Amino acid sequence: MPLTNTTIHNAKPADRPYKLFDERGLFLLITPAGGKWWRLKYRFDGKEKTLSMGVYPDIGLKDARERRDEARKLLALGTDPSDNRKAVKSVRADRAANSFEVLAREWFDKYSTNWAKTHSDRIIARFERDVFPWIGGRPITEITAPELLATARKIEGRGALETAHRALSTCGQVFRYAVATGRAERDPTGDLRGALPPYKGGHFAAITDPKRVGQLLREIDGYQGTFAVNCALRLAPLVFVRPGELRFAQWADIDLDAAEWRYTATKTDTPHIVPLATQAVVILRELHAVTGHGQYLFPGGRSPKRAMSDNAILAALRRMGIAKDEMSGHGFRAMARTILDEVLGVRPDLIEHQLAHAVRDPNGRAYNRTAHLPERRKMMQQWADYLDKLKTGAEVIPLRGEAA
Repeated sequence: MPLTNTTIHNAKPADRPYKLFDERGLFLLITPAGGKWWRLKYRFDGKEKTLSMGVYPDIGLKDARERRDEARKLLALGTDPSDNRKAVKSVRADRAANSFEVLAREWFDKYSTNWAKTHSDRIIARFERDVFPWIGGRPITEITAPELLATARKIEGRGALETAHRALSTCGQVFRYAVATGRAERDPTGDLRGALPPYKGGHFAAITDPKRVGQLLREIDGYQGTFAVNCALRLAPLVFVRPGELRFAQWADIDLDAAEWRYTATKTDTPHIVPLATQAVVILRELHAVTGHGQYLFPGGRSPKRAMSDNAILAALRRMGIAKDEMSGHGFRAMARTILDEVLGVRPDLIEHQLAHAVRDPNGRAYNRTAHLPERRKMMQQWADYLDKLKTGAEVIPLRGEAA
């Protein structure tokens, strides 16, 4: 006699497990602990087998019968439902193992060891906030360009267009990693070039016209603020490091006799060497007489134990009448990169090394702090001498090509 919901509900546990039979092999196993387990008894290749169908009341009588019918359809097609379940489970496991989130985290763990903590925190936060909720669980081989664009559109929709561009770019790195490791066949982000509106605010403002650079250097020499800020402004174009690296520069890392500054680059967390031109050493010796007793080259105004404010150089530029869309603290890097290449004709790889960018060397290492150090010393002195000429108004050579 078929089971009813009332019979199932009223079934009580006994000292030993017992069965309540429904129809066509379906039965309910009642355990001494009170559990009620659906089971299907069937024969395949002449052998009697049992298949779990779920637990009551999570799986009710109607659902259990539907599962039974699906299993019996497989039997009619010559397929063991138990083997089918194992195959489906295996496929799901493979899909989960190759989901976008799994591969993205694997990629992140592999490469983030060479990043600064602030950069790695920003990357993983962007994934967790803007990407994983939408495509994280999808098998990476099944993600299409329209899906990626829809994800980026959600970011754009909240007014974060730059973040949308950066998210697509980082997703592309994950896809290329999946291709390289045999988990995907292609990177669909290439199909989305031009799909998002261009982001126009992605570059730091920088003065790169030599004539205007000369004027800026003269304005810096005439700056009437504190001595430490004046030295920082004069040093910035000579070393063209990242603004935070200049602010947090420490005397322990400076060797004035060797004319070197050795520290760890913030963005890549790699050792870096800045050869100091004679002009930079002069500034640093002047500064050492004032702040050399402390930790930082440029201590804060309120406490010598803290570095100069991140707004000090920007505020100084604004007080000199230099607009924010004309020059930024980061702009000294773009200034050096552009003029060293376009005017002085310095080899691009030397410039990139000095900017602490990853440049692959013949030994396969992504970055080597001592690579081309003699050539970089010569370049840094050439650059300082050229800036002196610009400051006096001599040898102003116009930029070539697009950089102009």
